[in-house]
Formats: sequence, C-alpha cells, structure tokens
Amino acid sequence: MKRKFRYITEAKNTHMEHIEDLIFNKGVDGARQAINFIRDIRDTLSGHSTKKQNITVKWDGAPAIFVGVDPEDDKYFVAKKGLFAKTPKMYKSKADMKDLSGDLKKKFVIAFDEFKKLGIKKGVYQGDLMFIKSDLKLEKLDDTGVKYVTFQPNTIVYAVPTKTPLASKVMKAKIGVVWHTTYSGKTIKDMSASFGKGIAKKFKQSPSIWMDDATYRDVTGQATLTSKETAELTEILSAAGKVFQKLSASVLNSIHQDEDLMIKIKTFNNTFVRAGEPFPNPRDHVRKLYDWIQAKYQKEIDDRKTDKAKDKQREILKRVNKIFANPRELENIFVLMNHLVNAKTIVINKLNQASGLGTFLRTRNGFKATNQEGFVAIDNIKGSIKLVDRMEFSRANFSPEVIKGWS
Repeated sequence: MKRKFRYITEAKNTHMEHIEDLIFNKGVDGARQAINFIRDIRDTLSGHSTKKQNITVKWDGAPAIFVGVDPEDDKYFVAKKGLFAKTPKMYKSKADMKDLSGDLKKKFVIAFDEFKKLGIKKGVYQGDLMFIKSDLKLEKLDDTGVKYVTFQPNTIVYAVPTKTPLASKVMKAKIGVVWHTTYSGKTIKDMSASFGKGIAKKFKQSPSIWMDDATYRDVTGQATLTSKETAELTEILSAAGKVFQKLSASVLNSIHQDEDLMIKIKTFNNTFVRAGEPFPNPRDHVRKLYDWIQAKYQKEIDDRKTDKAKDKQREILKRVNKIFANPRELENIFVLMNHLVNAKTIVINKLNQASGLGTFLRTRNGFKATNQEGFVAIDNIKGSIKLVDRMEFSRANFSPEVIKGWS
C-alpha cells in the first residue's frame, strides 16, 4: 500500500529540525506546532484524517546532489549545496570541477554524465547520492548465509538480497540516487522547494541509473496504528497538552529569542545522545543543565582580556540566570519534550514496520540490524520536521564503534 499525500512549497531544503527541538527554536508557537504535528500524523496513520500528512523516508545518503537546468541560461548542471550560496556554485562542465578531488570528484563526474540521461528540460532536483558502481559490495551480514548487495554512503549499510529483482537493478547501475526535493523559479536565488512528489517517475529511465524517491511506501501493509496504539498516542498527546497549558510563555520565548542560550541548551541535550544515555528526569536535567550553563558562561568571562569585555559577559550571564530563576518552569519544558519524544517513538516504530530494504550498522564486532535513519513529516502550513530516533541513529552517527561509509 502506498499512502498518497499532498506536497508543500516553501524555502530551500537546507536544514530540518527534530520535532522536539521546535520547543526551543520557536518558543510557544513551536511547542504548539510540535503537538499538532504529532496529532496530524496520528490521525493519518489511524485512518481518521480529513487532511493527509505527507511523510517521506529520510535516507542516509551522501553527498547531497543537485541536478537541473539553470533558468538563466538553460544550461544543464550538477551541484553540491553551494548551489544556494550567495554566489551559486554549479558544474556545467567537468572542467568546472576544479574545486573537487578524489572520490568526491569521481562521484560528481559520473553524476554529470549519467544524469544527462534523465531528460531534464526544466527545474532543479535535489537528492542524496547512495552509491557509484565501485561502492557496491557482496557481503554476508548474518549467520543465515544470505548474500547481499550492499552500499554504505554514510552511517547506515543498505542491503539487498542478491537473488531479487532489486539487487539486479542495483548491480547494473553505475550510480544510485534518492530524490526528495524539486525546485522551481526564474533564477537559482529565487527558487522555492516542493516536497513529497514522485520525482523519480518524472525522469527517463536508464539501467545505468538506480533511483528512487523518498516517498513513504507501506510495502508490508502494517503501517496503520492499531486502536491500542492510537489510544496510547492520544494519551501522550493529552498529557502534552496539559503541560503545554502550564508553560511559562515568557521563559520559553526568552530561550527562543536568545540564540546563544538556545544553542547551548541543545548542545547540552546532545551530550546525552552522544553518550547513548537517556535524559535524566526533568528536575535532574534542569539542575545539570544549570551547572553546565554556569560553567560555559564563566569560561566566557574568564577568557575575556578586558574588564569591559568581562562585564559584558557577566550581564549576559545575569540575563540567563533570570531565566533559570524558577526551575519548575524549565522542568515543564523538558516534561513536554519527553512527551514529544515518547509520541515520536511510537510513530517511528510504526513507520519502520513498512520498510522493504535491509538496513544495518557496520560495527567493529560485525553487522547489527538497525532501522532507517528516520522520516520527514511535511505540512503545507507548518512546514517540515524530521522524526529520528536519536537514541538509535544519532548515537550510531556519533559512535566510534560504528564504522562509517566515508571512513
């Protein structure tokens, strides 16, 4: 079963945030938005939605690649993320690739030659490069004796059993890519992005190009919430709503409006992800966060050379301490964050049941089964956010025990 969803048009697809981080990024509005996002996804996956939530798979590909036609001179090009720099960087010929070298240049030269076969006449398309021919391996990943065709662009190893039609297509290809975003506009600078459309079907097909798009497909028919799962998610959302009503708007918005403090809080949260540790209870989390923040700002004061510069940092710390004056108000923020993470986990676990492609981690002790990197939920009003199990994928991304594709 393939779920059909609407798509949205918005700014360029440069960075997406975790749903629970909307609390810090957008303050009260972000907290409300996060709850509504989960509620809409619940309604979609339980079959009770009057408006469809667009969900796409977040593939762990690298590098990001763009292909299209420059609307200002009608010339074909491929590009990296520098396409949307102040001075757009495009490769309209292989001679333009002077800033590239090694494996990256090899990939872009192949992409330049192969993607010409797609027959693109207009627009720009963004995808994640999954492999070139030399990246493909034949491997046994477990004790079943099954051989897989594997490719590993980043952290996740993608595996296809050799005796399948999909494996045959992959092995014939010179390059593999997953498309996820379409751009349109009269100039590169003015382009807007559309998500959630079946991009791969638009292009001419070639056996030397394996491609897919990020459209979420329920290939097993199991990605519908049961009544028990729906009730559990509803209960969490109800608890989140009650905590939301208790939030101090002034405290939450003060964090959102202080970019340096917001970044420090998110950095502190990530220390638990990197260590593979769950967050402590909200009271302990706030206490540890306060101590960590104090040490960070004290270092900023100590590092300054002049009294004037030190006084400026002391004023910043004084402002931050006002935000921490009532710990209970901060605790409510992390209680809400925990509710959102718990709700997100239910959604991710359900969506993962529909996966049709093997995904593994290559560790120093062999292969370990894992899930997809995550998913992207898109709404034509609220925008797009990523749903990633940070205690699984993000931890693997940081872990020295997991061997990355680029290493």
